Amino acid sequence: MSKEMFGMSESDIREQYMESITAKFSGLEMVVAGILSDCQELIERGQSERVRKQLNVAKFILFEMMDAKRGEETVLVNSDNKEIA
Repeated sequence: MSKEMFGMSESDIREQYMESITAKFSGLEMVVAGILSDCQELIERGQSERVRKQLNVAKFILFEMMDAKRGEETVLVNSDNKEIA
C-alpha cells in the first residue's frame, strides 16, 4: 500500500493512530470513530482528497483489527513490540 493511498506511511499510521492515547485508553474502535467524525467535517469543507485518505486510514486500522482477530497476526504491536490491541 502506498503513501498516496493514505497520505502517510503504514508505520506512521501505526504510530500516530494505533499507538495514540485514544487507542490505549478507549480502543481502536474509538480511533476509527474519530477518523469518521473528522471525515464528516472535511466533507462539509469540500476537502474530498483528505476525506479519501482518512477513510483509507480507517479501513487500514479495521483490516488490521480483523486480521488480529482471525489470528493471521498474533497481536498488534507498536514499534517497541508492545501489544496495542
